[in-house]
Amino acid sequence: MAATGTGWAQLRQQARSLETQTETLFHSYAQYASMTKLPPKPSEEELRLESELKELLGKRESLISQLARLLDSEATLTSSALKQSNLARHREILTDHRRELQRLNAAISESRDRANLLSNVRSDIDAYRASNPAAAEAEYMLEERGHLDESHNMMDGVLSQAYAINENFGIQRETLASINRRIVGAASKVPGMNALIGKIGSKRRRDAFILGGFIGVCCLMLLLFR
Repeated sequence: MAATGTGWAQLRQQARSLETQTETLFHSYAQYASMTKLPPKPSEEELRLESELKELLGKRESLISQLARLLDSEATLTSSALKQSNLARHREILTDHRRELQRLNAAISESRDRANLLSNVRSDIDAYRASNPAAAEAEYMLEERGHLDESHNMMDGVLSQAYAINENFGIQRETLASINRRIVGAASKVPGMNALIGKIGSKRRRDAFILGGFIGVCCLMLLLFR
């Protein structure tokens, strides 16, 4: 029984180690599925990763079979329930990894087919242009017309924004003028307010005259005593 327990522990340790290696390879292999521009044919690195993943999955399936045989041989032991749970978990992880490999393979194939299709379409377009100069020139003129239309649309948008801003400024001026009229109207209704405003205005004009006269006298003295 001790030898059987030791064999179970060693096989489980190998299974966990292979699961970790599989996760590491998945991380590298998944980068090909996320690439926007895949080469037309798989690279040596891509083929190596795929081959190693399949090999690891096969080794893990073999280890799980060995664990199952060991568990059947010691079915009377009290630890069989725990070992059954461990075995089921290893099988579940293996199934998930097989599905993940299938998903990545499908994604990589779809991405490569799409890239090849676009490349073929571009090649056909270039060949058509080369064999039909008149059509290529007409297509070029249509592209330039499209660029001009985009420029005009952009200018129309800028002008529309400018008109909207100008209209907004006009509304603000009218609002300020209305507020000013209300303030003047309210001030005129207050007794003595007009007289006070007139006195303030007269004082400001008088101060301005005095200051202007002083400045004039100073300038005249500077001219006389140069």
